[in-house]
Amino acid sequence: MADWLWIPITIAAALFQCLRTALQKYLKGRLSTTASTYTRFVYGMPVAIVYAAGLIHVAGYAAPSPTPGFFVWVAVGSVTQIVATFLLLYVLGFHNFPVGVAYSKTEVVQAAVFGLAFLGDTLTPWGVASIAVGTAGVMLMSMTGDKHPLRALLTGWFERTALLGLASGAAFAVAANGFRAASLSLHHPSPIMAAAYTLAYATVVQSLLMTAYLAWREREQFRNVIETWRISGLAGLMSVLGSGCWFTAMTLVAVAYVRTVGLIELLFTFMVSALWFREKSRGAEIAGVALIVAGIAMILQRG
Repeated sequence: MADWLWIPITIAAALFQCLRTALQKYLKGRLSTTASTYTRFVYGMPVAIVYAAGLIHVAGYAAPSPTPGFFVWVAVGSVTQIVATFLLLYVLGFHNFPVGVAYSKTEVVQAAVFGLAFLGDTLTPWGVASIAVGTAGVMLMSMTGDKHPLRALLTGWFERTALLGLASGAAFAVAANGFRAASLSLHHPSPIMAAAYTLAYATVVQSLLMTAYLAWREREQFRNVIETWRISGLAGLMSVLGSGCWFTAMTLVAVAYVRTVGLIELLFTFMVSALWFREKSRGAEIAGVALIVAGIAMILQRG
């Protein structure tokens, strides 16, 4: 497979994720936060299963032969992704949530660390520099709600929201590397089939876990999830399309590279805000966008 193919796949993943987020934001008034998160798994699961089955029975790909290690990595990725989401949503409940959100964006850097520790993924010095530049940009954009964003970033390391944000970023980083490890453990000649197979198992595990949680704590939300099936189903579709692209890209190259290019999602959001809603951008936000663009450009030219 072409060495550059992961780039358009990652951009597509970022676009699908942007659309999914918009749909879930629309659902927020009708569903609880947990139920809104649940829709991405329960409605995405059938699509993921059909996609994997279609690749095997229609496209003619050989079915993977999973090892015990595959199931372990899928479980690690599935659980930590749910934990990361809950931590981030918890951070959003604080008054100074921009600090926590900003530090959750260290996911890219932490993904590089975990990728090296668990998978032996090495990065070039230029790649490391590009990740640092892109991460600085996204953190700066996350802090635009603060009157003194740079000072808040430099002094907020030990605030509770910052620590929770760091924990959220770490969990997202572990999840991404867990899914990459699961796909690689299949040793399948096609990264597309390996990613699809991993995605199908992951969505099943996550749907079961989230179903159990809702049955325990928010049983009344099941009716709301069913009643909003049109929008919820579309959110699930966007989620599984995005996840399929993420998983495929992360099977091809190191997670840190994929996540850095994936920061283009924030550029999509920025353009919608400026061009559609006519919202005025702050200096820190513009500087953050410039750094993100620079980081992505650098990583595309990595040596």
